[in-house]
Amino acid sequence: MNLLAIITALGGRAALQELLGVGPSAISNYITRGHLPNRAKPIIYSTLIAKGFQVQADDLEILAAPTKSKNSDMIARSNPNILLIVSGGIAAYKALETTRQLQQLGASVTGVMTEGAKQFITTLSLAALTNKKCYDTLFSLTDEAEMGHIQLARSADLILVVPATANFMARANAGIADDLATTILLATTAKVAMAPAMNPSMWEHPATKKNFASLVQRGVHMIGPVSGDTACGEKGEGRLCEPNDIAHAAMKIITAAPNKTSITSEKTTALTGKRIIITSGPTIEPIDKVRFIVNRSSGKQGHAIAATLADRGAEVTLISGPVNEAPPNHVKLVPVTTAAEMLAACMNAITTLPTDIAICAAAVADWRVVSTASTKLKKPDDPLAKMTLELCQNPDILASISASPNRPKLVVGFAAETENLLKNASAKRQRKGCDWIIANQVGDDDDPVFGSTTNKALIINGLSVKTWPKMQKTELAEKLSDLIEKEFLE
Repeated sequence: MNLLAIITALGGRAALQELLGVGPSAISNYITRGHLPNRAKPIIYSTLIAKGFQVQADDLEILAAPTKSKNSDMIARSNPNILLIVSGGIAAYKALETTRQLQQLGASVTGVMTEGAKQFITTLSLAALTNKKCYDTLFSLTDEAEMGHIQLARSADLILVVPATANFMARANAGIADDLATTILLATTAKVAMAPAMNPSMWEHPATKKNFASLVQRGVHMIGPVSGDTACGEKGEGRLCEPNDIAHAAMKIITAAPNKTSITSEKTTALTGKRIIITSGPTIEPIDKVRFIVNRSSGKQGHAIAATLADRGAEVTLISGPVNEAPPNHVKLVPVTTAAEMLAACMNAITTLPTDIAICAAAVADWRVVSTASTKLKKPDDPLAKMTLELCQNPDILASISASPNRPKLVVGFAAETENLLKNASAKRQRKGCDWIIANQVGDDDDPVFGSTTNKALIINGLSVKTWPKMQKTELAEKLSDLIEKEFLE
């Protein structure tokens, strides 16, 4: 079994994760062992057959690729030029494998390296792989005479930064142009994509989140990061996406319509051009410098809805609390932490531009500490001692959007209930003033919903109640998008 060939045929590791409903560590284990669990084989076989591959059923050996038609994807017909910028992080060595993957997909790659990148890999290595000169100096008289950094910036279909370190993102966001790589970013008229990679604490730092969000708002496409083991020995979000996944994402970005924040369907839908804000994930309310109050939301459902609506042509702004989910490609991400920050981002979004739809899928913490401690609250020596926290209610985001003078035409909320689902969710819809409520029964040990890849729901709109059985969250996102599209058609 050629597992790497199977993963490539499916569209990358992320595609296999979604297909099997597993995490990145499971895929790594499959690759290490060189085989898949028995339950996965029929799923993968049917998926590959549907894609047009000829596959042996017993060992999943790919016998033939799909026959290309004259309407085949642009990737198969063109030879896009990608300018690969390698910045100075330990993950720089993965830029070499990313180059190989891009070439296998038909891309022509030219390398650019920062001074920091040369501490990890050599220009000779990248030049040998690309069969082209690797550029690393801004003030080279020969290069300036023959091509120049402006021409280098303009000759590419995509500028791809692998890895994009916290420092590189900060310099790019500030518009600093003190080396060849950052000068190219300012001079280019091509699409730009970055694959962030850094220590988890650096990724979670507010400055990094602000730089990330600002770059996305300017149209920079972000690929990852993902959660996992990082080079420094810590585990968490900040790990570079796998080279195969970066390469496939880059090729999709090249074929997307220009000057769009989302990849749209070829056909025009009722949602094409509609502005939508979606909240996702939990909010985190600090108690002190160490502890916090948080809900259990993973962000899987909100992110799936954002991805689906963007695919249907909508202009989606995803306002998300801290999650391990990679933001959907080509969706404008606004990362937040607290409920107050999420409310401010929502109100800014609907007042800056007219918004057609708001979907509040985030699990917002209802309470926060009245006074956050500036230092860690120490536990007393007395084992019988107790501590009391004074809490106050957080702002009501869904109600605030529903009551806003800039209220979107359709406002959809979510209700997570442990009992009396229909009664409590219906009351919430009336109390919040929203149009629809998606109600979930949570807390069941056999079906927790939070953190799961599946969901089941009641859709309450005041006139009727629809019951949706247990399904993948991606499927629920499709069904909800169908309802929204029907609403706007009518």
